[in-house]
Amino acid sequence: MKSGDASEPNVSAPHVPVLLRPLLAGVAPVSGTWLDGTFGAGGYARGLLAAGADRVIGVDRDPLALEMAQGWAGEYGDRLRLVAGTFSDLDTLAGESLDGVVLDLGVSSMQLDLADRGFSFAKDGPLDMRMSQSGPSAADLVAETEEGLLADILFQLGEERASRRIARAIVRARHEAPITSTLRLAQIVSSCLPRPKPGQSHPATRSFQAIRIAVNAEFSQLIAGLEAAERALKPGGKLAVVSFHSLEDRVVKRFLQAAAGQAGNANRFAPELAVEAPRFTLLSRRAIGPDEVELDANPRSRSAKLRLAVRTEAPAKPSDHSAMGLPKLALTGQG
Repeated sequence: MKSGDASEPNVSAPHVPVLLRPLLAGVAPVSGTWLDGTFGAGGYARGLLAAGADRVIGVDRDPLALEMAQGWAGEYGDRLRLVAGTFSDLDTLAGESLDGVVLDLGVSSMQLDLADRGFSFAKDGPLDMRMSQSGPSAADLVAETEEGLLADILFQLGEERASRRIARAIVRARHEAPITSTLRLAQIVSSCLPRPKPGQSHPATRSFQAIRIAVNAEFSQLIAGLEAAERALKPGGKLAVVSFHSLEDRVVKRFLQAAAGQAGNANRFAPELAVEAPRFTLLSRRAIGPDEVELDANPRSRSAKLRLAVRTEAPAKPSDHSAMGLPKLALTGQG
């Protein structure tokens, strides 16, 4: 997750996003029109504008992100355009061909820092987790999801090995009283797991991740966003994606490998796949992680991975979702 500390957000201080330096270096020279599909506190948009972008279109589905930007966005004039929406529709929202797209996945530090958004167990708050502030909340999910499906969500979207034990505890607890706060859910999850050793993450981390992904349909959004970026980018346009956990990075990696013609044949006995013109060229075969300078400044960046690619002239086409490494729930529309 692209997270900061648990203090209240400082709206006056410029937000320095994770992996900004290697991102700007990897896509240099920056020019033309870029779209920041996860605008958040505006850190990537500011960086792109400072690096030479003529214009940046900032897209976010969180009304608070766009509201908070009103205090400083005017200093860029018509070089910065803010649009409410999800990055899965970025080609439509842009309304023009793009020279670059940046996607910074996960939940922002701004969202984590506000207890009343319900993303974090660091402070007590309503169990919400909705990035768009609309639709069913995390409290609705834990109240209404049957035990088996709840266990599948925790296991597939959070890689939580104790998923069935936790799901059973959640169902038992909700019969006693509705689960409406972040701390109560965190306590229920923690009661099912060993006490963490020094340096280990909070026991509820994986469960909170899974529930947040399900509430916001993040994997469905991710695949749709990657496909929308492919449609929107000009030949030579650059795509930069920052992910924060292995499930996200696996999907991005496989999407780009397939689009670059590097997916290979999974079964050596199967017929050879028809060779298609690559739709992307990879700028780096491996994901780029934080260096020591960034880790010292922001230890939470340790899980971040950056992947970069350049659009070719080949026509865009839908991807094979079954080959993207998506959790089964995501293939059926959950998460």
